Amino acid sequence: MTDTQPTTPDTATQAANAAKIPGALARYRALAWFTGIWLLVLVAEIIAKYGFGVQHLNWIGIVHGWVYFVYLIFCLDLAFKARWSIGKTIATALAGTIPFLSFYVEHIRTKDVKAQFGL
Repeated sequence: MTDTQPTTPDTATQAANAAKIPGALARYRALAWFTGIWLLVLVAEIIAKYGFGVQHLNWIGIVHGWVYFVYLIFCLDLAFKARWSIGKTIATALAGTIPFLSFYVEHIRTKDVKAQFGL
């Protein structure tokens, strides 16, 4: 006889999600940094536009918008797999809208996920 317990659908799902955490975390981390950088570029574009009258950098806002959209997708992907609360998920998603905050929140969430899943 073996001492292993039969796998229930819930534990099987948890095990499958735990195996997918490293990839989801890597995607989230990359997009958190990418979003943060593009947000800083957007701030520079706004300063150039309203402070110095530079008008030809309007495309930066569009790029940041699309990068942020992909960040939201990867943030939700990690949130579902790591089973974050709704508040933690929303706070993490909003971190891409405040300059420098995405870098800080990425560091905190990475540390939490690595501790939770033993990575």
